[in-house]
Amino acid sequence: MAAETSTRHPRLKLKPGAHKRLKAGHPWVYSNEVDMDPGAKALPPGSVVTLTDAGGQQLATAHFNPRTLISARVLSHDADTAVDEAFIAQRLRAALGLRTRLFDRPYYRLVHAEADGLPGLIIDRFADACVIQPNTAGMNALTAEIAAALREVAGARTVIMRGDSAARTLEGLDQEVRCIVGGVDGPVAVEENGVTFFADLMAGQKTGWFFDQRDNHAFMAGLSSGMTELDLFTHTGGFAVPAARAGAKAVLGVDRSEASLALAIKAAEANGVARTCAFERAEVFPFLEAALTAKSAWDMVIADPPAFVKSKKDLKAGLQGYRKLARLCAGVTAPGGLLFMASCSHNAPLDEFTAAVARGLADAGREGRIIRTAGAAPDHPVHPLLPESAYLKAVVLALD
Repeated sequence: MAAETSTRHPRLKLKPGAHKRLKAGHPWVYSNEVDMDPGAKALPPGSVVTLTDAGGQQLATAHFNPRTLISARVLSHDADTAVDEAFIAQRLRAALGLRTRLFDRPYYRLVHAEADGLPGLIIDRFADACVIQPNTAGMNALTAEIAAALREVAGARTVIMRGDSAARTLEGLDQEVRCIVGGVDGPVAVEENGVTFFADLMAGQKTGWFFDQRDNHAFMAGLSSGMTELDLFTHTGGFAVPAARAGAKAVLGVDRSEASLALAIKAAEANGVARTCAFERAEVFPFLEAALTAKSAWDMVIADPPAFVKSKKDLKAGLQGYRKLARLCAGVTAPGGLLFMASCSHNAPLDEFTAAVARGLADAGREGRIIRTAGAAPDHPVHPLLPESAYLKAVVLALD
């Protein structure tokens, strides 16, 4: 990696002893670790600062927001690093180098925040279109530099800003969605594991597509030949369409979003499996209750719901939700069938999520064994000192 250029930033002093985690490589500094003197409090959210220990020793360059729990996010472990377009481009080249080793087609998460050295920034790539999520005040201030670097490094012709995440509210940022470079005229194609899907980059959930489930899509499709499959919270058909392509006998996808289902139908048609796939607009829990009453059953049941645990205070209720979902799903899984359960709630630990699923099976009077535990695809790397950022967890169970 080329040497980073430098400039002088305001100094932000940490309290005595608060520098130890930082020196060990942790990328975050919490507000109670910062010496919040009047000068620190006066810094605008998103300021670039040089962190120092209580004695004034320079430690790192970081984005700083005096109004948030995570006050500083490390950009470089060198002091006074210039954070500009060249800095962003350098980080992008490293991230791109890894993704091109992992994938042979340009559809992936290009930047996954701290793990790619760009804390608070998400970038998903759809060939020559990129969707960015600047979720911190610091990254939001660099929007123009990020777009320019994407044009230079990734050849992006379209750059869309999806500034509509809940995380931005915590940073004091407005919600906004706009094209920074170029534009799109309707949904764009997404290629994954040889299957074509379609994503709405301007209005779809998150960035329009969930690259994190790539490997799980492929694993479940590999087990679907000759099977019937129920894909709950199907979104744009991520599990349903690959299963049909792999030889599933019949697939039903269920989602409450009419717009998402329209893209799922479009994907089924594009992959030649429209006759195998059916899609139904419904709320999942009432749908499952009705299916239980009708004694309906499928050989494979997929449940990939939105986050049930959006904050730590929601953990108890969220785990109860996963337990109920597992009970209902087990009730409509045929004898000897397979059940896939996922959680994208980073506040729900894997062991507690798995325990909730196990309780749901017991509530349904079913027994099973876990044959696979998985997380996100490798384009969603995890910073080794931020294990809590490994938000996605999934279990596959073979039921009795």
